[in-house]
Amino acid sequence: MSVDPAPLVDPRTYVDGVPYDLLAELRAAAPVVWVDEPPLLGLPGGPGFWLVLRHADVTEVLKQPGLFSSRLGATQIRDPATPADLDYVRRMMLNMDPPEHGRLRRPVARSFTPRAVAALEASIRANAAALVDRVIGDADEGTCDFARDLAADLPLLTLADVLGMPEPDRWLLYDWSNRVIGFQDPDYAVSAAFDPEAGTPAAREALRHRPAPDADGRMPDPRTRAGMADLYAYAHLLAESKRRDPGPDVMSILLAQRGEDRLTVDEFENMFWLFAVAGNETIRNGLPGAMIALLEHPDELARLRDERALFDTAVDELLRWWTPAAQRSRTGAGAVDTVARPDTAAGR
Repeated sequence: MSVDPAPLVDPRTYVDGVPYDLLAELRAAAPVVWVDEPPLLGLPGGPGFWLVLRHADVTEVLKQPGLFSSRLGATQIRDPATPADLDYVRRMMLNMDPPEHGRLRRPVARSFTPRAVAALEASIRANAAALVDRVIGDADEGTCDFARDLAADLPLLTLADVLGMPEPDRWLLYDWSNRVIGFQDPDYAVSAAFDPEAGTPAAREALRHRPAPDADGRMPDPRTRAGMADLYAYAHLLAESKRRDPGPDVMSILLAQRGEDRLTVDEFENMFWLFAVAGNETIRNGLPGAMIALLEHPDELARLRDERALFDTAVDELLRWWTPAAQRSRTGAGAVDTVARPDTAAGR
């Protein structure tokens, strides 16, 4: 193949945006291409993977978990470093196949009761309005940093409501998300925006378990349990509190379920990880992406302002156009190759 797919596995490629032109060239050449995984940014080399580029083929992969498994190799492009690390990530719903995936998804879906969703929607609207008012009041010559001043705080406030976390503890979510998603970036890997003096006793207790950088200044791999010991300590304390004194939040409802829908301690802690990290990061990156998309297409922005009924489909379209989670993998059952899914490419 004359088109080199190597830049797709280098995070530095995406600093200036998704390489749509490269993806288009690859797609025109072949529906599936092989991509090597060289040592990069302190990570060892990987086995490589097949990259599926066309929407119909991606859909077929996702519809056949028996052939293309989320569990066998997990869903991150880079394989877990050790068998123990793989076993750890397999306990998360994101890295499960049916029927295990459905068994965990069912109690989560049931926890978002109409009453809980209505309360959450009202809270999101109030938080969004308050943040906009604050930004307008604090704006310097009519400008603001949308990603920092709005897109960072809104998902933290929302997740604090979902998880039933005290509001002062919400910046723990910010730090946890930075550490997991940006663990190759020295600034993000040691994120410490949370002020322990402003937090609850549970938050301060959790911080006692926070991993420390090694002699080279690198934090432990956050894709391991030991790398996020403070998150798990907080989740454990939160669960104990919710079981003693449940509230109207989604996590309290989830923890109150019985029978086959009752979660074990490990299952709840891993579910908390998904909400706290994946739920935060996708929204925090999706909101600025949506804003950029609208600003780059002023005609569509004008339509949205004039026709508010379009908001119902606009959210899905903006997520398609600017996908917060760009790549996921599947492992062929009975094979060793990993199939990577570039959502942004598949949606174009």
